[in-house]
Amino acid sequence: MTTSAEAVPGIPRPSAQSAALMARARQRFPGGVNSPVRAFGGVGGEPFVVARGEGARIWDVDGNEYLDYVLSWGPLVLGHAPPIVLDALADVMQKGTSFGIPTGLELQLADAVAERMPHLEMLRFVSSGTEAAMSIARLARAHTGRQHLLKFEGCYHGHADSFLVKAGSGVATLGLPNSPGVPDELAKLTLTAPFNDLEATARLARSVPLAAILLEPVVGNGGFIPPQPGFIEGLRQIADETGALLVFDEVMTGFRIAYGGARERFGVTPDLTALGKVIGGGLPVAAYGGCRALMEQIAPVGSVYQAGTLSGNPLAMAGGLATLRALTPELHARIEERTARLVHGLRTMAARHGVPLVADHAGSMFGFFFRDAPVRNFDDAKQSDVALFRRFFHAARERGVYLAPSAFEAGFVSAAHGDAEIDATLDRLDDALGAALAEGART
Repeated sequence: MTTSAEAVPGIPRPSAQSAALMARARQRFPGGVNSPVRAFGGVGGEPFVVARGEGARIWDVDGNEYLDYVLSWGPLVLGHAPPIVLDALADVMQKGTSFGIPTGLELQLADAVAERMPHLEMLRFVSSGTEAAMSIARLARAHTGRQHLLKFEGCYHGHADSFLVKAGSGVATLGLPNSPGVPDELAKLTLTAPFNDLEATARLARSVPLAAILLEPVVGNGGFIPPQPGFIEGLRQIADETGALLVFDEVMTGFRIAYGGARERFGVTPDLTALGKVIGGGLPVAAYGGCRALMEQIAPVGSVYQAGTLSGNPLAMAGGLATLRALTPELHARIEERTARLVHGLRTMAARHGVPLVADHAGSMFGFFFRDAPVRNFDDAKQSDVALFRRFFHAARERGVYLAPSAFEAGFVSAAHGDAEIDATLDRLDDALGAALAEGART
């Protein structure tokens, strides 16, 4: 991983201002960042420092403009700084930023979520996806009286100890199979199977009593990997047969892949669901929920303890509520249509350059791999041409398009990405791919 502003062949040298800020940041933060994937470890080079965002674009401290397809890793479904969210935040901020006691905003956002996901009869707000998944694991273990969890290779459910086993996101980018600091005894309680492999899942589920089977319904933290037909239905059957709870981690997919999330898109109802990102509209909020019988096992009604000082924070509730109210079924369909145009354009571009490419989308979430065969699981994803992706990423960035700085992350489109932005993106990426291929031929 590059840890300084030194020149690297084929990678743009950072500006003096960005380099100076990152040099200072490395004295205060590990790697100069507050989340590992921001360090550009998957692509090399130095991250730029953002100054502001508006609509589909961000600007760095040097005034360079980028069409943004990371969107804070998914939450900004309306784009950067949408007036409807800013107005809601300004109104609430005048009344107070945190109280530590109930507010009406919590109920309003919960109702908005339940209207879209009626299987969430009750939920609990928390502040991060990690909190949501960790709390679900505790609830599932308490409810079933079992200890083992099953997750899928390349899926990321936050950085709680139980989930840092063959995880995705920054863990995959850094090439870490597991994380030091996780006790072996705890790691042994988490089983892993390849995504889209029902046979392996069934075999593991019958080998030990499972408290829960957890998955990203569409993988986004190992690159964009959709479920094969029948896979999610098969998981529901395996969970029912073995007494495990089926858990959808929709921190990324929630209100992205469908107006009502994975249940709407796939027709399968999970026992518990984790949400995040979009439900905060860019502010730190997440939630977990399910049927009343399960959720009433949480304190103070039940004995499964979980708490958070800033849970249900009024600013986060206001941001999420404004976002969900604006994200109508019609707007969701419009964003999906533009995402489909982007993916079609990527495929056409790759074919024109004679480059193997697998690209797909679900709702406003998309991804691609430089590979000539389908990607069904994380092992397949790792066989893609990561070196070409790195060159392509930097060439795209030089041309004003910001993609996720890892071959193993999904991308996102917002309501602010209109036809003009999609057309401009495809023109720039076409030029970027040509440059990346030329750079590869030279080296």
